[in-house]
Amino acid sequence: MSTIYLNSLLERANYTAHAHTVYTRYMTKHTEEFKVNGEDLLKKVKEIIAEGNARKITVKSKEGKSIVELPLTIGVVGAALAPLLAAVGAIAALVTECTIVVEREEK
Repeated sequence: MSTIYLNSLLERANYTAHAHTVYTRYMTKHTEEFKVNGEDLLKKVKEIIAEGNARKITVKSKEGKSIVELPLTIGVVGAALAPLLAAVGAIAALVTECTIVVEREEK
């Protein structure tokens, strides 16, 4: 979303500038990249999910093409993760090297 669009939404809702600052602060994100072998892919993805602050995980081939994107939301646990982890496991069987790009929210 653009800043102009967010500002118009906040103005319509009669939020103060302080509320906008708080909203923007909580939306700050950064990314990290990890290069892993196919056999370590599933283990590393599980570790990242267990840390709890990842919002999106992208697995890329060694050529840099996105293979799969896993959007993670707050509260995704247990059975909801099973299909995502099964997909990652299938990918791990097919690739030798890959890069995991993790989008995290800064606190």
